[in-house]
Amino acid sequence: MHPEDVLDNAAGALGIAATVALSPLLRPIYARWGATDDEVVEALPGDAIVEHPTLQSTRAIDIAATPADVYPWLVQLGYGRGGLYSYEGLENLVGCGIVNADAILPEHQHLAPGDLVRMGPPGFPCFRVVELVPSGHLILQACDPKTEQPGAMSWQFLVRPTAGGCRLIVRGRTHFTDSAADVLTWRVFTDPIWFVMERRMMIGIRDRAERRSERVGLAAHDLVPLA
Repeated sequence: MHPEDVLDNAAGALGIAATVALSPLLRPIYARWGATDDEVVEALPGDAIVEHPTLQSTRAIDIAATPADVYPWLVQLGYGRGGLYSYEGLENLVGCGIVNADAILPEHQHLAPGDLVRMGPPGFPCFRVVELVPSGHLILQACDPKTEQPGAMSWQFLVRPTAGGCRLIVRGRTHFTDSAADVLTWRVFTDPIWFVMERRMMIGIRDRAERRSERVGLAAHDLVPLA
């Protein structure tokens, strides 16, 4: 692992510790990281999967690339595919076996409703594709890692064109009971940890899409004869 990767993962670990400890104060901020007031309250594709969420987050990031540049990175998300573009070292510390791709992988550009997107080897959390619209959105629903039956959690990715490129909006909706075990699992630990990892994932997608868009743009420019 490169020294910069070690530092990046160390920063992620510190971020997780701080966010878990301060979650009661920070959640109103991190639950809507980067999102506008309108984005937070608007209905999005996939909301119907969890009609009455106990927790919801809506996060967004601007990307200086087209929706067509961003969408392939979403399609290849997952274990054994393009990775999660987050803190790879932290994911693999718990055995996820993630390898983050820095290129579009043609062999993982084929995704259809019903396909599974795994966060790690069998037994780790996984999601089933509910709906996808090329260069538009990708809607996932959590599944029980053992039975692969649908669960009460959605993960929604939307890409919208803007004047400067596009905007990636990521929403998560979860329903759980008010039992002490569920509150401890989902609200105290999963929610703040998910934010830190998802934020890094969104930045990872942005950086990869912008780098690739820039390279493609430069290559196309080179083909244009000078006057």
